[in-house]
Amino acid sequence: MPTRTDLPELDDLLPTVDEIDVKTIRGSVSLREFIAGSLGYSPLWIKGLFAARFAVALALRLETVAPPSRRMRPETVSFTPGDLDAFFTVERGEEDHYLLLKISDNHLIGYLAFITDNAKPESEFTVVTLVKYLRPAGRFYYNLIRPFHHLIVLSMARAGVGR
Repeated sequence: MPTRTDLPELDDLLPTVDEIDVKTIRGSVSLREFIAGSLGYSPLWIKGLFAARFAVALALRLETVAPPSRRMRPETVSFTPGDLDAFFTVERGEEDHYLLLKISDNHLIGYLAFITDNAKPESEFTVVTLVKYLRPAGRFYYNLIRPFHHLIVLSMARAGVGR
C-alpha cells in the first residue's frame, strides 16, 4: 500500500485513520478540471463494480450510496464545507490547492483528497484515500474491494488529466 506522510493538508487525519492510499499523476489541467474529470469518470466497467458493491453491501447489511448519474463540470466543483461533490460531502478545501471530501457509512468513514502543487505548465496531482473503520465489517469490506479501489482511483486520476 503506497503511503506518504508529507501531506500537511491531512496532518490532523493521518493519525486517526486505518488505511492510507496515495496515487499521483501529472497533467496540465486546473484542480477543478482534475476533480471534475476524476469524479465524473463513470465507464461501464465502474458502473458494473458499483452494482456488485451494492449486492455485497446488502449481504453485509452495510449502508449504500449510489454513484452520481451526471458528469461533473469544473464550475460545479464546490470547496464549501457541507456541500456535495458527487456523493461526497465537502469537508474543507482551498481553491487551486486541495479539496477534502468525506463519506460516512455505518461500517467506515472514507475520505478522498485531491491535492495539487499547482505548478505550470504541468501540475502534480495527488489523490489520497483515507479509511477509518467503524466496525469489523468495515475492515472486511475494504479488504474485499481493495484491488478494485486501486484500479478505480488510478483510472479516475487518469481521467482527471484527460488521458
